[in-house]
Amino acid sequence: MLKEERQQEILKILNSEEKVITSDLSERLSVSKDTIRRDLKELDNKGLIKRVHSGALKKGPPVTDFFARQNISNDEKKKLAQKALRFIENGQVLLIDGGTTNLHLVNQFPLTLNTTVITNSPPISMALSNYKQVEVIMLGGNLYKQSMVNLGINTVDSLKTMRADLYIMGIYNINAQGISVPTLSECLIKRKMADVSTEILGLVTSDKLGTVSSQIVCPTENLTYMVTEDINPDIKNIYQDQDIIVVD
Repeated sequence: MLKEERQQEILKILNSEEKVITSDLSERLSVSKDTIRRDLKELDNKGLIKRVHSGALKKGPPVTDFFARQNISNDEKKKLAQKALRFIENGQVLLIDGGTTNLHLVNQFPLTLNTTVITNSPPISMALSNYKQVEVIMLGGNLYKQSMVNLGINTVDSLKTMRADLYIMGIYNINAQGISVPTLSECLIKRKMADVSTEILGLVTSDKLGTVSSQIVCPTENLTYMVTEDINPDIKNIYQDQDIIVVD
């Protein structure tokens, strides 16, 4: 097998199984561990995977600004939002952070919804302005323009006095071990939001499954619900074994 063919096979396995182990690939592809390590290093240098100790993980989608992401995978995001509506009920206190998929969900809320929404996302706050029975509590802070969310110590301090029934978490990266984001500032806010919520729901587009970033928000098992699509049945079982309700 040529190097290019071998590396394509590695990517295929990684896409299907979420992670690869050097020793396992060595056996499956009948080459030495050193050869696999070189392949993984090359793929990592090309930005196609993320090398970790003893193997590699899928690379998440490129980090782009909020407005660019509004034009990506909209059909999938709308489907996920439709599936998630079953978890939205009158009388809840909802905590919703930023993300274009979360915005799709809010845009599908029934106009008769009677609830309270706490958010650090100006676009989500604006989207709820026509909902007469939705009380919107806007968390202050410094506007992080790339993600269009308010962050910082003021945001954290506000959350200390609040309690939510359901936290709808914007997902950057997720694998069976943890939920992660690229920046520490967003990580700290998401971590606090998870702490003050009874249940957590994650809307996960297929390109984020099995991927990882540098800042760990919380273990994946902290999720109550995961709404996704096109998930490998074996991978789905891994999440369900952590007592996560997976809707696909």
